[in-house]
Amino acid sequence: MPKRTQKSPGNTTPRKGMPSPKLGEQEFKVRYRQQFADPAFDKLDSELGDIAEVAWQAYADSRKSPRTRKAGPGFADPDYDLSVDWIAARQAIDDAQQRYENRAMPPHVLIINSSSRSEHTCPGEMSKSFRLAELARDAIESNGKLTAEILDLSRLASEYGRNIHPCKACFSTAAPLCHWPCSCYPNHSLGQVQDWMNDIYPLWVAAHGIMVITPVNWYQVSSPLKLMMDRLVCADGGNPDPTLTGGKDAEKAKHVELDGWDYPRHLAGRLFSIVVHGDVEGAENVRHSVSDWLRFMNLAPAGPAAELDRYIGYWKPYATNHQELDIDEAIQGEVRNVALTLAEALMDQRAGRIRIAGSTLEEPRQK
Repeated sequence: MPKRTQKSPGNTTPRKGMPSPKLGEQEFKVRYRQQFADPAFDKLDSELGDIAEVAWQAYADSRKSPRTRKAGPGFADPDYDLSVDWIAARQAIDDAQQRYENRAMPPHVLIINSSSRSEHTCPGEMSKSFRLAELARDAIESNGKLTAEILDLSRLASEYGRNIHPCKACFSTAAPLCHWPCSCYPNHSLGQVQDWMNDIYPLWVAAHGIMVITPVNWYQVSSPLKLMMDRLVCADGGNPDPTLTGGKDAEKAKHVELDGWDYPRHLAGRLFSIVVHGDVEGAENVRHSVSDWLRFMNLAPAGPAAELDRYIGYWKPYATNHQELDIDEAIQGEVRNVALTLAEALMDQRAGRIRIAGSTLEEPRQK
């Protein structure tokens, strides 16, 4: 790839007139203690005060990754102190890649339930998306030649300590600054911990096929799906060696990119299918959006029958939405067909009967 002419990095100085996001000690401790507002913690007030002091010191000193070890062989800077959290996430991805490449194992499908509605918390009722995900899993595994699992994003809303923190847009500063896997989290100094993405990345890597099932929320995908989508930016052009950029050194990352970055496509070649369901508006546009996203990451559609947008209980009361799904046997059959199309394409791909046309061509424009 030819080197690009270096351009001005632009205005990277702090915005004038904007308050610093850094909290003072008093405000920090007030916010920290709010997570223990339950009166049951009152008897531990003294101990919590000591813990808040430790947390304040970690925050004041910006101890993002308090546990590190030397990167070692295989990295640009073997002497760099890498977060042990990141090292573990990278190892999980490497293990998943080995499973993906192991042809002795059956093709594997990751089915993503993107609705945040759950019977395990408010509103106390499962989602139609989850029901469709279970239907799809049964269809994919029906011939015994493939395996499937459901990534249930509703757990973000129903489980303690289950988070997907927002993307910080490192890629927009310079592609190599976005590390694969993401190194922005956990950030212990800010309390941005228990991030689910380090478990989710290997699920995507190990999968030969991805099936996304999402409702329409205000003409868009659901909020859990969007959080995951944004955090998967590192899977498409992200840097697998944080030592190359000195961690989060923006200027180093800019030089690396301008010297010629190859934008590695870490999920390229996987096949996908999509089901989008709505009640009154937006299903077709959301399907296009999800499909475009996956295609841009160099995943390939399993076929024309692998993408579906439908309305369930069109302009009917929300109170009867599950009954509408029960009686709509046509959409149930269509979802099965979407799943079976993905399964058939994966079996054909494994047998060498299909390949992704154009996948070996050099891209004239990188991401």
